Amino acid sequence: QVHLVESGGGLVQPGGSLRLTCVASGFTDANYAIGWFRQAPGKERERISCLSWSDGSTYYADSVNGRFTTTRDNAKNTVSLQMSSLKPEDTAVYYCAADWGVCPLLGDYWGQGTQVTVSS
Repeated sequence: QVHLVESGGGLVQPGGSLRLTCVASGFTDANYAIGWFRQAPGKERERISCLSWSDGSTYYADSVNGRFTTTRDNAKNTVSLQMSSLKPEDTAVYYCAADWGVCPLLGDYWGQGTQVTVSS
């Protein structure tokens, strides 16, 4: 059974940085995709990044491209989202998600979510 656990959310000032981490368990081979969605109050859930575990290829939404970076630690089965140059509009609940297969991410499996607030 696939299980995802996020950590690392919090409050940060505009222009600051924050790192989210997702620990994945239950995948029996490398043929899966993992990444991040976010949902701001009153808005639809937005797919923002994806990493295909088999080849390490990545995808980013235009809204975060160049500011957010997804990396992985094979030994620890973790994926991280390094967020830089944060803006108030990045405020949202961030969810780790995963699918069997490759990017783009559809979201068959979900973590519990972690709040990110960008405010002065």
